[in-house]
Amino acid sequence: MIDPRAVVHINAELAEDVKVGPFSVIGPDVQIDSGTEIGPHVVIKGPTAIGKDNTIYQFTSIGEDPQDKKYADEITRLEIGDRNVIREFCTMHRGTQQDQGLTLIGSDNLFMAYTHVAHDCVIGDHVIMANGASIAGHVHLGDHAILGGFTLVHQFTQIGEYSFSAMGSAITQDIPPYVMVGGRPTRPHGINSVGMERNGVPPEVIRQIRKAYKILYKNNLRLEDAIEEMEDMAGESNELSNMVSFLRNVTRGILR
Repeated sequence: MIDPRAVVHINAELAEDVKVGPFSVIGPDVQIDSGTEIGPHVVIKGPTAIGKDNTIYQFTSIGEDPQDKKYADEITRLEIGDRNVIREFCTMHRGTQQDQGLTLIGSDNLFMAYTHVAHDCVIGDHVIMANGASIAGHVHLGDHAILGGFTLVHQFTQIGEYSFSAMGSAITQDIPPYVMVGGRPTRPHGINSVGMERNGVPPEVIRQIRKAYKILYKNNLRLEDAIEEMEDMAGESNELSNMVSFLRNVTRGILR
């Protein structure tokens, strides 16, 4: 399953059915689980752990040193889950000791061509990063979030689940769950109802989230007052409770 023209280090651990294309280089301390396919001209540097049934296309760079001037060759990791699709020219870097020393990527994600995941990022499941989208260091990206083409995300930003950014967005503050952003300058533009509908979120929950959005963005309330009003409305709704919890833990303020 390994092309004879590939270079696989003796200390790399590959499951028996892993496929590696010609001219790919797999370094030491790389672990790749079963069903994963590595295309030609891929470079994977360790310590990196890659799960099951991933598809990694040609010319990608996985697990390289972080682009952080404070990085001093310390041992840090990249961990990738299962069933991810990583397209051409993607770059994914390991963590730094200034954070947890770990870049963590979940499962069932699509990283289109030329996307970049910087050091210490945490990405959930079912995320889509469209062509050219780039996230800086220490960014957290929630489940089912979608970054449109050429979206740029500032370091330490948190982006909530089911959020959506339009093409060319420049995100410099946290984005609450379910919120769509876009334009120049980038501003909120309603909720991602289509994304939620496609993933089976019940209509009554979407209606609640739409009401919460109006409280947060349309009623001219201070953030603290909006959070309290949303909390009163949340009741037993997991979705609204998640939104309130996110807002109580923002690090850079929210895009508003």
